[in-house]
Amino acid sequence: MRIPASPAALLHLLQLASPSLPIGGYSYSQGLEAAMEKGLVRDEASAREWLVATLQEVVVRFDAPLLWRLLQAWSICDSDAIDHWTAVALAGRDTAEFRAETVQMGYSLARLTTDLGIADARRQAILSALPEVPLHCALACAAVALGIPNEAALLGMLFSWAENQVLVCVKSVPLGQVAGQRLLLSLHPALGAAALTATTLEDDNLGNWTPGLSLLSIQHETQYSRLYRS
Repeated sequence: MRIPASPAALLHLLQLASPSLPIGGYSYSQGLEAAMEKGLVRDEASAREWLVATLQEVVVRFDAPLLWRLLQAWSICDSDAIDHWTAVALAGRDTAEFRAETVQMGYSLARLTTDLGIADARRQAILSALPEVPLHCALACAAVALGIPNEAALLGMLFSWAENQVLVCVKSVPLGQVAGQRLLLSLHPALGAAALTATTLEDDNLGNWTPGLSLLSIQHETQYSRLYRS
């Protein structure tokens, strides 16, 4: 995947994908904490197995292609397409925690986009008219408004997801810092492959049917001891 980008666009991408972006990503584990509680993730090997499975069964088949479609829609300010894929993103969150996560982070990023004056008037009007803004939608709007190439924005989202998941493992398995970086580095080929798949997946093939993960998310809502909100 060739990603032509100006220095300015690259800097914008690094800022948008940074864990210091104030949208609360660090407070969610996306079911990973519940998997640890059940003993499914307990060391570096099982952590990698979990992350690869989640990437291939959820992110590649749903989140990444959704972002790709929203990037294209925001590029041409297609409000009908934005509305459609926003609705799909919200409908795809089948537990209270997963839905609250994407809505809270999307709201925070949309608010940040407004506060920083990133989007032009037309995009800002479309964004403001949405009743709820999932993270996919807000991220796509910000990336397009900042002039980040779609392919680069997609890879940035994938890396940001992987980095946050690895940080959860480092803090909670726990893994050492070196083990965490080794784990993140080992995911690079899978993230690149995921980006390619996301750009070619047909609409009818999108899906995130993972009942095991959904059950873990539901159980996490009443988990006795937890650090994360999902």
